[in-house]
Amino acid sequence: MGHAQRPREPAPSEPLLLTPEEAAELLRVGRTTIYTLMKAGDLRPVHIGRSCRLPRAELERYVRGLEAPAPSAPAHPRRHRRTSTSQRGLFELTSDPVERA
Repeated sequence: MGHAQRPREPAPSEPLLLTPEEAAELLRVGRTTIYTLMKAGDLRPVHIGRSCRLPRAELERYVRGLEAPAPSAPAHPRRHRRTSTSQRGLFELTSDPVERA
């Protein structure tokens, strides 16, 4: 049976909340990327007074989402439709004008 993966408990010396700069360092991305992810709603910060912080659990949730396959991915690979090789009528010229609906 599969076990539900619980968020890892941080060590007592690890901060629960990280500044955007600390989060960027932890994820090895730029600070601007963190702010972009927050603005897009991909990362959900918490606010304490005027301070913006990111919980460790939120960063772990985001990374788990990156590892999972995208929900919009098709279940079956796209198959190419077979086209007819018949060229009959392809180059026939008629004097009748094409009617448009």
